[in-house]
Amino acid sequence: MKGAAGEPPEAAMAVRFQDIMEAVEAVSSGHFGENSAWLCKQSDRIYMQFAIDDELEELPDDIEDGEKYIPIPDKRELDLGKPLALAFAGEFLPNDFDKVRQIFSQRGAYARFNDLLDHRHMRQQWFDYRDKAEIEAVRAWCAENSIVLVD
Repeated sequence: MKGAAGEPPEAAMAVRFQDIMEAVEAVSSGHFGENSAWLCKQSDRIYMQFAIDDELEELPDDIEDGEKYIPIPDKRELDLGKPLALAFAGEFLPNDFDKVRQIFSQRGAYARFNDLLDHRHMRQQWFDYRDKAEIEAVRAWCAENSIVLVD
């Protein structure tokens, strides 16, 4: 990354991959938009706020400043919800694809999807597929945001 003419390059953020993964999990828990997390570009610190937590973490006054903070995405923003389940079904459950699509058109989809996976003895395969996709998506998001990961 190069700075303006004659300036040294901007320092890249270096964050533990596990910390980013935990922040994505936290943001993704609960209803969409209920929980939030931000990565400070200057300190590499992650700030989190949970809707159901009585003792909310004190957030910096300028947390909405996009020059200083990067909002951590929800899994749904990374297409790790319904689109991922449909991709799995297309690849590993082609005969059940229409059924999976129907399952995800209604509330309580994951419980019914898990029932189908259990019936087909594919729950562990789904977990492995999902975990790999989550890791790849979070790593890609970090690369897009110039976040250097420390494993």
